[in-house]
Amino acid sequence: MHCDLLIKNAQIAENQPTVDIVCTDGKITAIGNALNATAEQTVEANGYWVSPPFVDCHFHLDATLSAGNPRRNKSGTLLEGIQLWGELKRQQTAAEIVTRAMRLCRWSIAKGVLAIRSHVDVSDPSLTTVEALLQVREQMRPYMDIQLVAFPQDGYFRDAGAHARLLRALDMGVDIVGGIPHFERTMQEGNESVVALCRLAAERGLRVDMHCDETDDPQSRHIETLASETIRHGLAGRVSGSHLTSLHSMDNYYATKLLTLIAEANVAAIPNPLINITLQGRQDTYPKRRGLTRIKEMWANGINVAFGHDCVQDPWYSLGTHDMLEVAHMAIHAGLLTAPEEMRHAYEAVTNDAATVFGLENYGIKEGDNADFIILQAKNPIEAICNRATRLFVIRRGHILAQTAPLETQIQLMGKTEKVDFSGTW
Repeated sequence: MHCDLLIKNAQIAENQPTVDIVCTDGKITAIGNALNATAEQTVEANGYWVSPPFVDCHFHLDATLSAGNPRRNKSGTLLEGIQLWGELKRQQTAAEIVTRAMRLCRWSIAKGVLAIRSHVDVSDPSLTTVEALLQVREQMRPYMDIQLVAFPQDGYFRDAGAHARLLRALDMGVDIVGGIPHFERTMQEGNESVVALCRLAAERGLRVDMHCDETDDPQSRHIETLASETIRHGLAGRVSGSHLTSLHSMDNYYATKLLTLIAEANVAAIPNPLINITLQGRQDTYPKRRGLTRIKEMWANGINVAFGHDCVQDPWYSLGTHDMLEVAHMAIHAGLLTAPEEMRHAYEAVTNDAATVFGLENYGIKEGDNADFIILQAKNPIEAICNRATRLFVIRRGHILAQTAPLETQIQLMGKTEKVDFSGTW
């Protein structure tokens, strides 16, 4: 057989023989051992791990790479980040947002991230951010999937014009209804915002993704309303609660009740380990809470969990290169997810489970799926996370988008030069 792309000696399942993957017209057309195929282009995987690309279910493309403008977040808090963003968004142009976001997308591709769900702030009357990110989405369409969430950063009720601007954003082509109930003036208005936004999503047939309970306050329980409204409107499988950090601080009885409700409603959870671990607990002395939601307990309840990177070098988080392996690495540490099956699950939270939340079709490695791959310099998912493995190849629809030389370090010891093998014990 002749094909467009042939990937040879790919490791796609642990402790199984390597396979060849045949790709034609952007699709996987055959998978097997030592296939008799010729190709326009051949990639030798050398027994390294080949998986579908990384998926980031929570990001902010409009603010990315803006850290230091107008100044740095000295306190490291969520509220100072919101204040800084409030100053910046009044003065930035659409062109500036596009330039930063496009630069980030290039980083994303290099790191193997080919799907991004980005929240877009609709609190600016001119909707400059929406205009900019719609342009980015269109320009990047051949190279990655971008979903946009209409995000009323200043509060759906707290900001008098939020409702009208959110509707305008959706009419312009934004994909998903967002919200931030814990930032409303009262708990009651927060709950009412969830009710209103879920009703709007149901009327328009859209998904919902809310910044929900991103606080250390154990009384912040808007996820309860979000799950209830999901059931009321028949939105199961189309709703996500992002952050959910208040669950970290709740008593176990009430947390158990909420986890059961979230599972019943089939609401997905999107923790953001890098950001949650740095923004939460800032007002504590010791013992100091770290704010990451209850990932292990969510898995035990059958809740789908997808990790997000959230921020890269912006008013809330001054670090990062959009590496989803780093996100999984932090989740394992902060969530005490060190059993082998938990570490494998963490890899799923930035690949297959995240793709389910995103709603990606033909995602995976089987015949008929899109020919989208990352080839990592690792033999399995745990080793990939452990080493934050080099992305040797990033492939989209059978075309190579990015290629990085394998990491190779040489040391000189006892009078001889030798390569360092980082393959470890996994």
